[in-house]
Amino acid sequence: MLIDIFHDTVCPWCRIGKKHLFDALAQWQEKAVTIRWHPFLLDNTVPPSGYEFRSFMQERKGIGAAELQYLFDSTRRAGEAAGVKLNFDKIRLAVNTKLSHRLINLAPANRKNDVVEAIYKAYFEDGLNIGDINILTAIGTAYQMEPTELRLQLSDNTLVDIVAESQFARSIGITSVPFFIINNQVQVNGSGSVEVFLQALNRAALTEKSAKIW
Repeated sequence: MLIDIFHDTVCPWCRIGKKHLFDALAQWQEKAVTIRWHPFLLDNTVPPSGYEFRSFMQERKGIGAAELQYLFDSTRRAGEAAGVKLNFDKIRLAVNTKLSHRLINLAPANRKNDVVEAIYKAYFEDGLNIGDINILTAIGTAYQMEPTELRLQLSDNTLVDIVAESQFARSIGITSVPFFIINNQVQVNGSGSVEVFLQALNRAALTEKSAKIW
């Protein structure tokens, strides 16, 4: 079973959707699953230094401070219901996510899921700047990546063209994230629920079996 996940590392609904999917997979346990992570940059115009978080979000959403707080509170409650923390009060910077996606790309295949979760935790729970190469190097080092080499790789713009990969997602019709494609056929648009993902997994498995019969 192949699952392609399109996400951005500063997207709270992406973290919620990831949790729903992985909870569904823990229940499903029908066959081996391969997960591929794909970048979808929500705003690549953010400079390396970042922007002040709340003013950036107010401008981006076109809402006032009270409305933004209501949005944060409702999203935080959705995260709690899914079993993840979203501590918007700790976030100080809106950041460019290219480097965080490059770290995911560089991570060993058997640790990518862990690295993705570590990046989400760093941003949404600890309020860290996941556009900072020092923060990302520390995350990668915790998952068996050699720090000196990793720092060089994160700095090398020729290694992985994250912008091009993000544009590819848009070229195939993806306009928002999270977005999940199971076995190149069954799609889940949005953070869904555990039940939604179980249904999608079962549908993909049935489609795969039918294809083999014919």
